Amino acid sequence: MKMKKDPKMTYRVVQWSTGNVGKLALHGIIQHPDLELVGLWVHSADKVGRDAGDLVGLPPTGVKATNDVDALLALEPDVVSYTATGDMRPSEAIDDMCKILASGANVVATSVVPLVFPPAADESIVARLEEACEAGGTTCFTSGIDPGFANDTLPLVLSGVCERIDELRVMEIVNYATYNQPQVLFETMGFAKPLDHQPVLLIPGILTLAWGNVVRQLAAGLGVEIEEIRETHVKVPAPEDFDIPPGHVPKGTMAGLRFEVQGIVNGRPAIILEHVTRLRDDIAPDWPYPLQGSGCYRVAIKGNPSMVCELLMHGEDGDHNTGNLVATALRILNAIPAVCAAKPGLLSALDLPLITGKHLLR
Repeated sequence: MKMKKDPKMTYRVVQWSTGNVGKLALHGIIQHPDLELVGLWVHSADKVGRDAGDLVGLPPTGVKATNDVDALLALEPDVVSYTATGDMRPSEAIDDMCKILASGANVVATSVVPLVFPPAADESIVARLEEACEAGGTTCFTSGIDPGFANDTLPLVLSGVCERIDELRVMEIVNYATYNQPQVLFETMGFAKPLDHQPVLLIPGILTLAWGNVVRQLAAGLGVEIEEIRETHVKVPAPEDFDIPPGHVPKGTMAGLRFEVQGIVNGRPAIILEHVTRLRDDIAPDWPYPLQGSGCYRVAIKGNPSMVCELLMHGEDGDHNTGNLVATALRILNAIPAVCAAKPGLLSALDLPLITGKHLLR
C-alpha cells in the first residue's frame, strides 16, 4: 500500500487535460505553494511537447505536455488532477481513473459527476474504482462547484444552524452567454435548438443521472430518506436572432432553460436542486435573478430560521462563468492534502474535513 503523505509536505501532481477546467487547474497547480507540477497529459497533438507554463500564460516550468500515459504514471505522482471531459465519454474516463488509481496515484476529479456521492453511484462503476483503489492503496474524490461545493458542502454547513428544516433548495442562476463550450451549450443542453428538440440533458433520467446524487448526498447529510426523484423543466424562446461568444442563437429557439431535480420526502418535494439558465439577462424576466451580476449559486432554506445565502463569484477577467470554473478546479486541488491523507477508497464531501485555502493568503 502506498504510504500517505504528511500534510505539511509538497504534493507531486499530474494535471490531466487542458480544457475549460483543466487549463485553470493547471494554472492553479503551478501557482499553488503546496503543489508541484510533475507532469501534464494533453489530448491535442499540437500541444504535445509544449511547456506547461506556456499553455496557461505563465513562465516556463520545465514540464512538457505529453499524451504518453505510461510515462506520466512512471513519474509516481502523489495525485492526478483529472479534469478531462466525462459527460459524453464516462466509460473512457472511468478506464483512465482506474488505471491511475491502480498505479498508486490518488485522483481528484471533476469529470464523472455521479461520483460526487459514491454510495448512490452505479454499483458496477464503484466496484471497479474500489478495486483499483485497493490495488494501488489510493483514494479518489470527485467534486467541483456544481455538482460540488455550491450544492453539497455549503447547504449542509448552513443547515447546521437550523432548529427545523421544511425545505432545502439549492440553485444555480446563471447567464451562460460567456460559457465558451459550444458542444455543451448547443448539443448537450439544447440552447439555440427548436423548442421541440430533445437535447441529451432533457432525455428522461439524465437530469437525475447528473444531479440526483447531489440530492441524495444532501439527504444523507440531513439524515432523511429520499422516496423518489422527480424531474421538471421549462424552456423559453429567443425573442429575436442574436449572437453570443459560443455562437448564433436564432429567433424562436431555446434561449432559457429552467429545471428542477426534486427529492421527495414524506410525499412532497423537500430537497430540490434547481437551475435557472439564460443566454441573455432579459430572457425570462419572471424567473429568479442573482442579487448582483449575471450569475450566482443560492441556498434557500425554509424552516426556523428560514434563510437565503447567495454565492457570487467572478474571475480575474470579471466574468462570472470564469469565476465558477476557477472554483471548480480549485475545489479539488485544495482538497489534495485531505485526499492523500484519507484511507484508500472513494470519498464524498461528507468524508472530508473542512477544506480551506491553506497557504493561499498572499
